[in-house]
Amino acid sequence: MRWLAELAPDIRQYMIVTGNYWAFTLTDGALRMLVVLHFHGLGYSPLAIAMLFIFYEIFGVITNLVGGWLGARLGLNKTMNVGLFLQIVALVMLLVPASFLTVAWVMAAQALSGIAKDLNKMSAKSAIKLLVPSDAQGQLYRWVAILTGSKNALKGAGFFLGGALLTWLGFAGAVLAMATMLAAVWVLSLIGLGKDLGRAKSKPKFTDIFSKSRAINYLSAARMFLFGARDVWFVVALPVYLASTFNWDHWWVGGFLALWIIGYGFIQGLAPKITNRGALPGGQQALAWAGMLSIVPALIALALTYQWHPAASLLFGLMVFGAFFAINSSLHSYLIVSYAGEDGVSLDVGFYYMANAMGRLIGTVLSGWLYQDYGLVACLWVSAGFIAMAAFISLGLPKRQAQPAEYSG
Repeated sequence: MRWLAELAPDIRQYMIVTGNYWAFTLTDGALRMLVVLHFHGLGYSPLAIAMLFIFYEIFGVITNLVGGWLGARLGLNKTMNVGLFLQIVALVMLLVPASFLTVAWVMAAQALSGIAKDLNKMSAKSAIKLLVPSDAQGQLYRWVAILTGSKNALKGAGFFLGGALLTWLGFAGAVLAMATMLAAVWVLSLIGLGKDLGRAKSKPKFTDIFSKSRAINYLSAARMFLFGARDVWFVVALPVYLASTFNWDHWWVGGFLALWIIGYGFIQGLAPKITNRGALPGGQQALAWAGMLSIVPALIALALTYQWHPAASLLFGLMVFGAFFAINSSLHSYLIVSYAGEDGVSLDVGFYYMANAMGRLIGTVLSGWLYQDYGLVACLWVSAGFIAMAAFISLGLPKRQAQPAEYSG
């Protein structure tokens, strides 16, 4: 471990934050796939499965608002480690005998997991702002892209892991394995993560949880519609459609969605190279990429409506959607860290991810309801409309003209 000790302190902290975030994300993706596939196998309807996640998303909204304030007052190291601990508790809650795994109990565990996820995510994204010099925006974009892209690649691996563990170990064995792994990471994080990272110099008031920045408010609104557009067909509708219409088993569903998210994460990591056109990205790029993305779900919906090679259209269209969505997401992730203030950065980042969680909540509920009553095509049309709204809102984002000399994509 000598090489780790010899690294610059900021690099070492970046690695600890990233490793912490990776471990959490792996269990989060696996747990979601476990719950969807396990309860679908028990005969739950798509809407009932969606309801299992509703507290996960509701508490994500609350956590991002309050968590950003706590991070500014207490330090991001504390909020990150609390998030890890709560995820362990949520996993342990699912180790009860099968007869106790009622909808209410699983919803409570998912609520705790939602709090944990957004504490961890807000802390990781906020910490990056503090580890990069303010005049190194190109480096900031690259570091954010690497963190976000690698996280989503591991989330995809988590989807595959969830399907595989469910097959190998059963529901309880899979949950126990993940809780044990995450507990080891939590102990290492307690030891290695810097104290008081991100604590504001002046104690922010609770009313400061609401952003006063016009740019952050517009970006947050666009983010809400962007992630609602993804989850309205991806969270419940797609895996259930693949299992029921294509007759795919747990391995196929988990494996395919895992590969999709891994590829999505890979593209996110490459976003600085893809979007580099002589200047750092701003509102114009966010508008353009959202506009291109909105076309994809509409084309998939048309192909399914007219039965034009439906299987190929869906699977290929999903790949294209993932690539464009990855760039949109990476652009947004950079812009929020760039727009956020240096002192109390977690306040701005927390407000933004509150909007992200609100979009996931809306998308998750609509995914179950629309698919159950109207089918996958309706989910896709709503997705296209939501992305068009995100593009329209992006008109209000500030335009970035200058490029720091050090930026090379």
